[in-house]
Amino acid sequence: MKKLNLLSLLLTAGFYYSQTISGTIFSKDENLPIPYAKIGIEKENTGEITDEKGNFTIDLSKAKISNKIKVEVAGYETFTENISDFIKQSSQKIYLKEKVKNIREVQLKPKKLVDKNWGVNTKTKSVMYSVNPAFKKEDFLGETALEFKASKKSKIRNINLNIASITADRPVVMRYTIYNEKNGFPNESILDEEITVELTKDKIVDQTFTLDVNDKNIWVQGKFFVGIQFLKEFEGRLNISAALFRTGYLRKFYGDWQKMSIAAPAINIDVKVDKNAKDDNKQEEFDDKALAYDFGDVSKYVEESNKEIYGKNNQVGKFLNLKDAHLYYEVYGEGEPLFLLHGNSGSIKDFYQQIPVLAKQYKVIVMDTRAQGKSTDTTKKDFNYKIFADDVKALANYLGLQKISIAGWSDGGNTGLEFAIKYPESLNKLITIGANAFPEGVDQNLIDNFTIKYKVSQLQNKPENFNETRLLKLMLKEPKITEKQLNKIQNKVLVIAGEKDVITREHTEFMAKQMPNSELKIYKDATHMIPFENAEQLNQDILDFLKK
Repeated sequence: MKKLNLLSLLLTAGFYYSQTISGTIFSKDENLPIPYAKIGIEKENTGEITDEKGNFTIDLSKAKISNKIKVEVAGYETFTENISDFIKQSSQKIYLKEKVKNIREVQLKPKKLVDKNWGVNTKTKSVMYSVNPAFKKEDFLGETALEFKASKKSKIRNINLNIASITADRPVVMRYTIYNEKNGFPNESILDEEITVELTKDKIVDQTFTLDVNDKNIWVQGKFFVGIQFLKEFEGRLNISAALFRTGYLRKFYGDWQKMSIAAPAINIDVKVDKNAKDDNKQEEFDDKALAYDFGDVSKYVEESNKEIYGKNNQVGKFLNLKDAHLYYEVYGEGEPLFLLHGNSGSIKDFYQQIPVLAKQYKVIVMDTRAQGKSTDTTKKDFNYKIFADDVKALANYLGLQKISIAGWSDGGNTGLEFAIKYPESLNKLITIGANAFPEGVDQNLIDNFTIKYKVSQLQNKPENFNETRLLKLMLKEPKITEKQLNKIQNKVLVIAGEKDVITREHTEFMAKQMPNSELKIYKDATHMIPFENAEQLNQDILDFLKK
């Protein structure tokens, strides 16, 4: 029996060892190694990048053997093989076949081409995408992309990347990819060859790294995406300027692309377009500036929230099915009920730093507002905060809660105010964080930004962006809470805002003054992102206020 166990142990060790595969990727025609090729598991988030000599080592011990290994390099046929076959050899040589290029006869016609610039041009140092190799490998090797649209055939001359700051001990190796579009997401590369560059500080002029791709002969038409990926680890950090409330796209290796509505990277392109061609890409007619609010770098909070269970906890997550909506919610802890309401386009996970702390003393109910997070909405009408307040009341009733407290961030605070007006007998205490009583309370520059984005969304008229358009309109038109209505709120209210909030100081003070039983607290040097950036202080203030 002992011999059998030992043999079993050796076989097991050998099996796992065999799943760590080393090898080299070559060009079949030239028999030369291919540097910085992507090798990973199809439809999954893990993989490796080959080194300068085409070498790789990939750990497949956690992969399902029914999945496939995938190697993808621009200009070559994609390589795929079942993992069960791939792991039979501890050392691999993978040969990629060059794609056949069908060169058609081109008849040149005289055309007047004009220069255009499309994309995100902001050079803010306040809102950024951070590239930090030390944070997490799979995130570092992920890819970021921005969507573009060309109504007529256009040639890309330059790809520009606006850099907020860079500290690196060596050149930052990165790859650009141009993708076509499928179902609203990046699909396949349209490039005939890899575009790999080494970024150094001296190549950044006026905060912009410009790559001349005129000789690559890249022609685009319709929707397409420009993607960037970092290929080689370095010590330090690269911060890319980003535009608030623009949509960017992210994926981890060969995983699915995800929309990120909080901000988009400052990628813009110089193109040549036929002057006489009709251009339906009206987006370029609007000022593409982003707002340089001092939000700080919130990307790390977004990344951290994605790692937590909140908002996707299958053990506690449930739906309340209403006539025109399905509301997703989760409940944590025991005690007096406390609702946490997120901001516009947010979700439950935004409170990942509040839930575990507050749930130690209260029954914390977190819900995705309709048409946001996992919650759905089947109506076609405009949103307003009264509807959202009704949803909160419906969930409270469903859970058998006679009286609740509410802590609402941004739009969630606006919903809390409407709840206090409509259901005062069902409210214990209210905490608002960066809330406003009417649109004029928001910084005018931000309102201008919302207006631009709303007009662009209307012109594009994409069915998949219907809810996003409604949420933008909500911020432009709502709430409509009057001074008289604020005067009637008798519940105890804690009004919180940041010293650098997008809600003006005057408006925040006005709201607190109009509510007879309110307290005001302005966080020094804080922005609109208090639940992210000032989590410890906020948690304590909520607990202290509820205990009074």
